[in-house]
Amino acid sequence: MWAPCSLKIRYCLAATSVTLRRCLRLGVLMAKSKFEYVRNFEADDTCLPHCWAVVRLDGRNFHRFAEKHSFAKPNDIRALHLMTKCAQTVMEELEDIVIAYGQSDEYSFVFKRKSNWFKRRASKFMTHVASQFASSYVFYWRDYFEDQPLLYPPGFDGRVVLYPSNQTLKDYLSWRQADCHINNLYNTVYWTLVQQSGLTPEQAQERLKGTLAADKNEILFSQFNVNYNNEPLMYRKGTVLIWQKVDEVTTKEVKLPAEMEGKKMTVTRTRTKPVPLHCDIIGDAFWKEHPEILDEDS
Repeated sequence: MWAPCSLKIRYCLAATSVTLRRCLRLGVLMAKSKFEYVRNFEADDTCLPHCWAVVRLDGRNFHRFAEKHSFAKPNDIRALHLMTKCAQTVMEELEDIVIAYGQSDEYSFVFKRKSNWFKRRASKFMTHVASQFASSYVFYWRDYFEDQPLLYPPGFDGRVVLYPSNQTLKDYLSWRQADCHINNLYNTVYWTLVQQSGLTPEQAQERLKGTLAADKNEILFSQFNVNYNNEPLMYRKGTVLIWQKVDEVTTKEVKLPAEMEGKKMTVTRTRTKPVPLHCDIIGDAFWKEHPEILDEDS
């Protein structure tokens, strides 16, 4: 026999169970509206597993943007540092990025081979990187261009490319660094001819038509006494961002129980941050020095 109190509890539990089941059924019915069929039009953009997913961003119409904002030619160090700051911000937000490489108005971000970030949807990779980068560019603009107001927001387009092996990924990054060298050598000679020889842009372009790298180096050295190999590595090699441990020193005020006023003390802590390097990544030396980048278990 059930005691009166126990019977009341039993009836309450039974009534609650029925009500809960009704609410769950009602919730399912409400979630599945007649309009839900439109989800079937969404394309499946899942990236293949066990591939390096690379998102490359390019500035949209950046030649015009650079002119409107009075960028120095052939390289504006403020703009390059701003691009790197934005790339660091992207890596800090999306920690599955193992390495990034940038030059001029572009940056490439490499996600781990085993990354399951947002179920490896290409659209998520691209839109999150692009939006974070573009918003950071506007946010940090005044830190690098103190006297130059931002006249209009910049635009960046992106693409996602998959590379199935370590070698194809290394070849991709080598291609981008080789492109950096080719473009920077041309721009260095071109703008030197315009700025120091008084040639018009059309005349400088005609002067360089059909020239090889050796010819461009000879023009710089013989006419302007410029050794291209002495140009800053950032211009010639671009910027590589990798994760490294960095010691950060901060000042904190510490109050002891027996003291009325606190004492300021320096505190050092170690953080892992994306650190910029300006070095060669085409040869094997870089990859031997940083094997953790291609380590699938990293």
